[in-house]
Amino acid sequence: MALRALQLTKLMLRAHRAPLTRTPAEAGLAYQDVAFPAADGVELRGWFVPAGDAPGPAVVFVHGWLWNRLGNVAGQTVVPDRDVDFLPAVAALHRAGFHVLLFEWRRHGESASGRGPLTYGPVEAQDFVGAVRHLRSRPEVDGERIGVIGTSAGGNIALYGTPDAQPIKAVLAIQPTRVTEFNANFARTELGAWGPALIRPIDLLYALLRAPRPSRQDPAIPARALNGTVVRYVQGTGDPWGSIATVERIAAATPHTDGPVIHYPSTERYSGYRYISECVDEIVEFFSRHV
Repeated sequence: MALRALQLTKLMLRAHRAPLTRTPAEAGLAYQDVAFPAADGVELRGWFVPAGDAPGPAVVFVHGWLWNRLGNVAGQTVVPDRDVDFLPAVAALHRAGFHVLLFEWRRHGESASGRGPLTYGPVEAQDFVGAVRHLRSRPEVDGERIGVIGTSAGGNIALYGTPDAQPIKAVLAIQPTRVTEFNANFARTELGAWGPALIRPIDLLYALLRAPRPSRQDPAIPARALNGTVVRYVQGTGDPWGSIATVERIAAATPHTDGPVIHYPSTERYSGYRYISECVDEIVEFFSRHV
């Protein structure tokens, strides 16, 4: 148990670099390799999928913990996970006339690490701001018409980053959560009843590293500042690591939501992410209305 606790703690602090095994070309999409700085200068890498030359709307994807710009490939770490594929949604948005930016936030994929541990939102928000700045630097993008899809930690990052990247017209946040809730539930399922106690010192470790403490993080705080941004929230019904109640509380703090939280049928955490590949028509309709 001690070894597994150490492995999980290392992943929580430093993540994992999942290799890129495909490109958008697999979905018949032309793309460009891009590199740009986060707001604090950390170098980030990704792909830009253009939908034409005339200034038009764009959607940026913000992936989850341990993933990369394509989504998630299961079985690469000790975390019990499943595949998550962004390409069906990318292709659908492209057909609808949206430019798409896929990138990796720090410590993931081909992006640089930066300093300090992962914070799942407060620090990585600077990566999101850098991605939006890159979009606004491109002549084919209408900088006033940008939307965001954030999954898991990527949902948190989008909520933390949007106030400093306005105008952002719409955010689709799929299974965001409070870090302390996620960590405690995750530790309980992976390490047993003593799991939450075993990881409790992480908060002190963050303080020693001069990083934002998980116990003081709450996506509902930045969500309150999203004036002018419409947010759709999605949460799986069978998620053992997050909860509908938490997402509904974040949604209640959000000034403008696209209806109530979507309760997506799921049996565990990762099946809740199927929304992004199984509900592409809903996703396109959401961004077409709001961006």
